[in-house]
Amino acid sequence: MSADKGTLFIVATPIGNLKDISERAHDVLTHADLILCEDTRHSLHLLSALNIAPAKLVSFHDHNEEDRAGFVLEQLLAGKNIALISDAGTPLVADPGFPLVRKCRKLGLTIVPIPGPSAPITALQACGLAPIPYAFLGFLPRGLADKTKLFKAFAHVPTTLIFFERADRLKESLKNAYDVFGEREVCICRELTKVYEEFISINLSASGDLPELLGEITVVLGPNKDFKRTSEDELINLVSNYLQSKVKTKEIIALLQDEISGWTKKDLYAFIENLKAHSDTI
Repeated sequence: MSADKGTLFIVATPIGNLKDISERAHDVLTHADLILCEDTRHSLHLLSALNIAPAKLVSFHDHNEEDRAGFVLEQLLAGKNIALISDAGTPLVADPGFPLVRKCRKLGLTIVPIPGPSAPITALQACGLAPIPYAFLGFLPRGLADKTKLFKAFAHVPTTLIFFERADRLKESLKNAYDVFGEREVCICRELTKVYEEFISINLSASGDLPELLGEITVVLGPNKDFKRTSEDELINLVSNYLQSKVKTKEIIALLQDEISGWTKKDLYAFIENLKAHSDTI
């Protein structure tokens, strides 16, 4: 890459406690030619509290990201150093920036991550539930059907799940989770790193008894302790009759969906195709 091109810095900012800003993040934000932020008023207030006087703030959020990408790339190609921040926490983790990073990579531009606060990781550290493996689902969909579809996609995956939810939709979403997953441990992590930080550990079945909560909510849902992955031997027995009848792989996967657990469609497809290639009965 030419030395006269700028650098895109992906900068994590505090999720509540301003003391969580790193020296490196402070230095980058102080010297950046431009700072991309979701809400310029919010970010100006944050930067002022951190004693940072930015050169220029540029609005960059979900609704204008595609339109602003061209301008940002032009500035980087012209040698400007640009910092990307979100309203709080680590950019791209449920926040804008992914399409821009993809475009920068394709152009060979330098991207430097400045790590720091992240609500999902902060919640995982203190919730008391299995930290690995875990999956972060971001903000839950609003609609019940879409929420159910998302939960069902992870129903047979033996992993801790983390997601964001608004306080006024929390009980409904936890009830939906119970309907899909059954009984699991859950930790409601509220106002992380702030004055009223709170961790509420319950079982999903008791979520209806929760008091009305305020503030920002991160939910950590523990894995299914009784989860059992269908073994390869079991899978071969289930698949063999279909293979002898020349049923197509995609049709086999659809037929087996409710009979097996712990296999993604991708892994199942590869397993069946490999079985076909090495089976004398086909």
